[in-house]
Amino acid sequence: MGFIKEFKEFAMKGNVMDMAVGVIIGGAFGKIVSSLVNDILMPLIGIVTGGIDFSGLKATIGEANITYGQFIQNILDFIIVAFCIFLMLKAINKLNRKKEEPAAPEAPKGPTQEELLAEIRDLLKNK
Repeated sequence: MGFIKEFKEFAMKGNVMDMAVGVIIGGAFGKIVSSLVNDILMPLIGIVTGGIDFSGLKATIGEANITYGQFIQNILDFIIVAFCIFLMLKAINKLNRKKEEPAAPEAPKGPTQEELLAEIRDLLKNK
């Protein structure tokens, strides 16, 4: 019974549950980013680049086909996805920063150094 209890404690720890939620949210977020890249950005990039498709590029050495074009296409896809995630996180961080920065009440201003010195001078004169 100790093994099952130990496993239950492990599975119900906060960081394990947080990780599980993160994986689920990450999967859903991945679909959003993939849709943004495939359905919105790639057609626009295709217009700009004249519809160049690298995935068909290959080299044949002997009987081996080396599809380096697909590798190039995957690198481009990665760069676009990484850039989209960067922009989204930057926007989210900007929104969070606005929430975290409440207008701090301004500290009451004290007398300046000159005012303090004048006050000390006046006190010394009166003595």
